Amino acid sequence: MIGIRGVYEVAIPVHDLERAETFYRDVLGLEVGLRDATRPWVFMRAGGLGGMIVLQETPGEWAPMHFAFTVDGADVARAAETLQAKGVPIVGPMRHDWIPATSVYFADPDGHDLELCAAG
Repeated sequence: MIGIRGVYEVAIPVHDLERAETFYRDVLGLEVGLRDATRPWVFMRAGGLGGMIVLQETPGEWAPMHFAFTVDGADVARAAETLQAKGVPIVGPMRHDWIPATSVYFADPDGHDLELCAAG
């Protein structure tokens, strides 16, 4: 076996890099790690040094994707309130007994389906 322990980086296609960066930074609180000067990409830390997303300005059409971010159980309700206060429509929190986890769902400016998921 290879022994994979998790996912470190996920690339997210976006139409407008500045708009996407503002959302992920100001709404979700992700920190910019690197702006790639050679291409329209921004690397953002998701959970400190534990992983990152890469916003990649990509022309044309592509299907929206689903991404789930891990949060602490105590933060789910507060995250839902924060998203709503910032004008982001949400679904949840909802309980998934089969995982087990509690999640809040919402969309980013490019229509990607995002989830904040607290296991336990």
